[in-house]
Amino acid sequence: VQLVESGGGLVQPGGSLRLSCAAAGFTFNNYYMTWVRQAPGKGLEWVADINRLGARTWYADSVKGRFTISRDNAKNTVTLQMNSLKPEDTALYYCTRPCVGKSGYDYWGQGTQVAVSS
Repeated sequence: VQLVESGGGLVQPGGSLRLSCAAAGFTFNNYYMTWVRQAPGKGLEWVADINRLGARTWYADSVKGRFTISRDNAKNTVTLQMNSLKPEDTALYYCTRPCVGKSGYDYWGQGTQVAVSS
């Protein structure tokens, strides 16, 4: 299983970034997918989930209305569109695959860094 994130970078407050995660090594459309982030000096924070078909999504209150998770099962990719970025969104963003039948995540990407600063 491989999860490879891309799209991070430095952006000014109010700006936008689009993160992508390319998945390989498993049947992608059999799994929910999740974005998780870790801000400097802080613990992991769940950001967003998407179900297998992409029809249902869930968001942390901190990003609701600003971030959009989506997936393309034909391309085995999951995307996080981030708008109206704030300095508190600065973090390492991970694409993860939730475990089936239990809590937690069984596979993680290497992470992509997002920095929001003027």
